[in-house]
Formats: sequence, C-alpha cells, structure tokens
Amino acid sequence: MSDPATKGMSMIQALNSALDVMLARDSTVVALGEDVGYFGGVFRVTEGLQRKYGTHRVLDTPIAEGGIIGAAIGMAVNGLRPVAEIQFADYIYPAYDQIVSELARLRYRSGGAYTAPVTIRTPCGGGIRGGQTHSQSPEGVFAHVSGLQTVMPSNPYDAKGLLIAAIESDDPVIFFEPKRLYNGPFDGDPQQPATSWADHPLAEVPEGYYSVPIGQAAIRKAGEALTVVTYGTMVHVCLAAAAHTGIDAEIIDLRSMVPLDMDTIATSVEKTGRCLIAHEATRFAGFGAELSASIQERCFWSLEAPIVRVAGWDTPYPHAFEWEYFPGKVRVARALQELAQTVS
Repeated sequence: MSDPATKGMSMIQALNSALDVMLARDSTVVALGEDVGYFGGVFRVTEGLQRKYGTHRVLDTPIAEGGIIGAAIGMAVNGLRPVAEIQFADYIYPAYDQIVSELARLRYRSGGAYTAPVTIRTPCGGGIRGGQTHSQSPEGVFAHVSGLQTVMPSNPYDAKGLLIAAIESDDPVIFFEPKRLYNGPFDGDPQQPATSWADHPLAEVPEGYYSVPIGQAAIRKAGEALTVVTYGTMVHVCLAAAAHTGIDAEIIDLRSMVPLDMDTIATSVEKTGRCLIAHEATRFAGFGAELSASIQERCFWSLEAPIVRVAGWDTPYPHAFEWEYFPGKVRVARALQELAQTVS
C-alpha cells in the first residue's frame, strides 16, 4: 500500500525520501559510501540521514570503491540490506571485480544458500561539465553481467519507487541516477533555463512507502508513427524532440535495462513499424546495440525501416565540447524526421 499524501520533490529529494522510508521501515537497511554521512553526499542525496539514524546505520567510508562494495557484500551475507553509494559512476571500475566476480554470482555459486540484497547507487551521465571522469554512462557494462539488475529512473516518482524496490530485492541492483535530472527536467538544450520538478507533471511523489516494479517499462507518450526506446535523461530529450518535430512518436521509458520489458517494446514496434533507440552512452557496443538486436529478432516482420540509434560519440566524454557530444534535442529530432520519412 502506498501513502496517499504527496509532495512536490526533486529527484534528490525523492531519493532521500526513499532511503529515509527504508531506514525507518527495515532495521537491516544500512547506507554506506564516501561522504554519505556527516556531509550528506556530494549531491545531498543522503543529507540528514546520519543525524537521524546514527553512524551505525549511515556509514562514511574511505575512498576505496572496492572496499565499499566488498564490505557491502559481507554485510549482505550476514543479514543486512546495504545501500552502497559510489560517488560518480566513473569511479565504479575499481569495484568492478567485486561486483562481477563476487556480488553477481553469490546466489548462483552458493546454490541459493546466500542472497545478495545489495543496492549500488551511483550518479551517471553528463550535463554538469564534469569532463571524462565525471560524466560516463556505463550501464551497458553492467547489463552484460548475469546476476545483476540494472536500473535508471527518469523522474522523481520512479526514482523513489524504484530505489525502494531495489532495496527490497534479494538480488543486487546497480541503480544509476542521471545527475542532470537531480534538480529538474532537461530537454537536451544547453541554453534551457533552470526548471523545478515542483512544476513538472511527474513531480508529485508520495511521502510514505510505495514501490515501482523493476522490469516494467512505462509509455511516456502514446503514438502511431514510430517507437522511441530510451531511458534516463534521454526520455526528456526525446519528448522534447517529438514535440519540436510534431511527429506522432510513441516514447517508451525502459526504467530498467535488466530485467528488460521486451513485451512493451515489441507491442509498440509491431504497431508502429519503426524504431529509434536513444541513449547518452557511447554508441558502439552500448545498450542500444542489444536493444536493436532483440527488437530485430522479435519484430522483424513488422519493421518497415531499419532500426536507428542516436547516442554519444565513440570518444571519451569531453569537457569543452560537452554539448557536441551529448545526443541532444536537435540530433534526436533530425533522426526522428529521417526515420519517419524512410520508405519501406
């Protein structure tokens, strides 16, 4: 049951609310990471939680990502539900061996004797001029690993509900948070003025407990001309591009990459006959490649045009040329127009 009382929240506030709800609801939930306690996190997602729940529930750690995840695994096999923060997704790689070789395989290698209820939160993506070491979107790297669930919300309501679902899951979840959406929606225009989630239709968030199922996509805009499959920040970019072009696109927000809601995707593509995939990560071997292959395998006889991908370029994320790298509204709009005009 969800609490009917709602409040306008930013994504930061919604994530903080999710952690607050779960720390209060379940004594086995703990949060750990660099600066998550006294400082409240570099983006203030954990602000106030250590004061409320104590240093034994919200733990500051050394700058040692492998140690953070290793400790979280140890906590999990001993009955806790740790929520580990990696300060930026770019810094997750020192913990990759712990995640892939230990965490993802724990249930399998123990024959079901142990579960791994670990949630790993990490901010991802560009939009803050963070350059190549603060802007990466490595979701495809983790979607490849059997045993991991991979999640990326696009709005405050989903952020809170999905984080609660992740914490309650008995299997590990990599929970990506698009930092460009932390304080408001973004349509891919670098000149866009600051906006507030309080005026956004997806901003009303229940103050109490509720969850959003992992593995269930959402149709953000119904349409007949073509299907757009996307997630995270790119949901807003694609909505803006469709509005700019006037193309009657159906826009699907995956919300989670693994598990993948292929039924929702296939139903849409079989209806429209055309598909565009958009993500911020680099194009080559990005998650869009798996989406394209899966859609082609299932919907081949319904496709009226080749599947199109719009993504980041195959380079490190630049600093000075961030907006030339980012697949913004103009690039997506151009791709929509070309796809809509393609003759079968």
